[in-house]
Amino acid sequence: MTAIRLLLVDDDPLVRAGLTFMMGGADDIEIVGEGADGGEVEALVDRTRPDVVLMDIRMPTVDGLAATERLRAREDAPQVVVLTTFHADEQVLRALRAGAAGFVLKDTPPAEIVEAVRRVAAGDPVLSPAVTRRLMEQAAGPGPDTRRTHARTRVAALNDREREVAVAVGRGASNAEIAAELFMSVATVKTHVSRILAKLDLNNRVQIALLTYDAGLLEGLEEDGH
Repeated sequence: MTAIRLLLVDDDPLVRAGLTFMMGGADDIEIVGEGADGGEVEALVDRTRPDVVLMDIRMPTVDGLAATERLRAREDAPQVVVLTTFHADEQVLRALRAGAAGFVLKDTPPAEIVEAVRRVAAGDPVLSPAVTRRLMEQAAGPGPDTRRTHARTRVAALNDREREVAVAVGRGASNAEIAAELFMSVATVKTHVSRILAKLDLNNRVQIALLTYDAGLLEGLEEDGH
């Protein structure tokens, strides 16, 4: 089995050391490089060719948000997972909108951070329903009406089945859960998700979730028990 190539980017050497120690126990993860600032990321990616970048948000010169935006704008960009203390919801939202595959809290248990890297490398962005809901509640921000109109225009490109799948993704449901709920196979769910990403020009499931929220498709679901 080919090891997951991981690049660590954090301005705190103690954090990097802790992450290195934590990942060292995983036989399927290889740390191929380290960086201390977002300004180093593109050169490091060119040199080390990582599958996943685990990146801090707060860094002194170029922060993780700008670095994520730059990376995800490139062809064949690696997946990005941002590290956060969760006290900066708006910043996390910006990272997710830029194409980050998810985020982990700095006080997350080591085993869960390792698993997050594995999941993202496998194409399954780290999307906790409870945490994502809190983040999406911050999405209104300036110009919510304009954002909703734009989101609804984009979602209109989906057919009814794709729309149902998109809403389920927005709720944080897994492929298996969506398959059971909508009476289809997991393979069919994956096909629908791929078509949604292509039609809407999105990078991952997190962005599907944010778009369904912006379009108002998740409103009332909690009250209905979903």
